[in-house]
Amino acid sequence: MNETFTGRVWSLGDDIDTDIIIPTEYLALKTVQDMAPYAFSPLRPELAAQIQEGDILVAGRNFGCGSSREQAPEIIKALGIRCVIAKSFARIFFRNAINNGLLLIENPDLRDRISEGDSIEVIVNERIIHRGTYYSIASLPQNLVDIIDAGGLVKAMRRLNGLED
Repeated sequence: MNETFTGRVWSLGDDIDTDIIIPTEYLALKTVQDMAPYAFSPLRPELAAQIQEGDILVAGRNFGCGSSREQAPEIIKALGIRCVIAKSFARIFFRNAINNGLLLIENPDLRDRISEGDSIEVIVNERIIHRGTYYSIASLPQNLVDIIDAGGLVKAMRRLNGLED
């Protein structure tokens, strides 16, 4: 998975919990697509409508903390976010994101050096490039790469078992 992509940055702070990602009152809506317009609404009501396919979220520490609702990474993916880069992730959110095929990258420095609207290049499992500066990133284990490449755990297992649609 040495895929390379470039995206526009949306910047968020520390402790973005799952109630900020998708407030409880919208979980009753029928589909993730129905919920997506309300993403991040307690913090920035206009954000979901401004995000475009291929954009990248860059956040501080403890992204995805709070409840373990699986809709949080599903909604981020439904918005068209290509990946989330944060100083750190809540562990249950990290696992839910991988299981739903959303790429997460931990990096301790990028958040403090970017501005919203900047463009960054990501070379998966290698580095991030921002304004000529290289930020190294840790490689994900191959089994997690396979899950993300497939679009999520269920799709990866279907592929592994020869059951792809």
